[in-house]
Amino acid sequence: MRILGIETSCDETGVAVFESGRGIVAEALSSQIALHAPYGGVVPELASRDHIAKLGPMLRELLAAAELDMNSLDAVAYTAGPGLIGALMVGGSLASSLAYGLGIPVVPVHHMEGHLLACMLENDAPEFPFLALLVSGGHSQLVRVAEHGDYSIVGETLDDAAGEAFDKVARLLSLPYPGGPALAALAEQGNPERFDFPRPLRNKGLDFSFSGLKTAVRIALQALTADAELDDATRADVAASFQAAVVDSLAGKCERALEATGMDRLVIAGGVGANRALRQRLAAMGERLGVRVYYPRPALCTDNGAMIAYAGWRRLAGGQSGAAPIVARPRWPLDELRPPQSAQPTGGGL
Repeated sequence: MRILGIETSCDETGVAVFESGRGIVAEALSSQIALHAPYGGVVPELASRDHIAKLGPMLRELLAAAELDMNSLDAVAYTAGPGLIGALMVGGSLASSLAYGLGIPVVPVHHMEGHLLACMLENDAPEFPFLALLVSGGHSQLVRVAEHGDYSIVGETLDDAAGEAFDKVARLLSLPYPGGPALAALAEQGNPERFDFPRPLRNKGLDFSFSGLKTAVRIALQALTADAELDDATRADVAASFQAAVVDSLAGKCERALEATGMDRLVIAGGVGANRALRQRLAAMGERLGVRVYYPRPALCTDNGAMIAYAGWRRLAGGQSGAAPIVARPRWPLDELRPPQSAQPTGGGL
């Protein structure tokens, strides 16, 4: 089966073709960083318009480069949520139109399930069951994955997501958009032990909290800049100390969740999963605990069409029917999903 994946949940336009037995046949990604940079964050209307402008040409170029045509596709998958409603509608409309015209199935995909399964695109893929850390700009969750589509959230953020906290602290440090990667790069030049920022909920349950950490950084910066401007070395130290606090929080909750669930496999997914300090810390933790830690390559951590194509293929291969109505859900709890055999074709609870 050859399936086209379309990703338009936020500020990246992704298209890819996945073929069973071959893997990723072709993929392309267009970022909107330059478009949103003047505003310091994503402007939903601009994001939707850019998806409209980019999606058609990208798809034609992708198929031409792979020496494929529309009639060679067996199905289409698209991100149905969570995400920006207008952006989701762009991808859903094109996917549904293509599928209708070609007479092939169309599959609405949960964006976070795409991230969750991205590691399956690697040669060294985990087996079910496993524990997953989904960590991105909008999500920070610990998920017990019993099987494909059977997800139980065992811990999640009570306020800001980890990626959101990175972006907010980056703005406090006057770093360019997007703030998260810029802060991580600055942190590599700093001393992570100079500032003792808090680790909220360190010994309490499996939930995360990053709002208080962000506030602690803001208070520290106000004190540092009361009498003088912040020098480059201090800015790097603040970034490194903040990142260390986030990594400690994420790794500590992972260790507690592994103990609570008895899992011996840990999957890292989402944009923050590309963070080098987090990867190093979790790799060391896994070696100490005898736990296998799995990461998708950095390109598969960020939003992309390949993970959507693969997630759609998994659902069709598992027996799920295609969906006729366009599904666009700005909010969509991951644990509403069901295994493919029991999923409804309308996307009312995949």
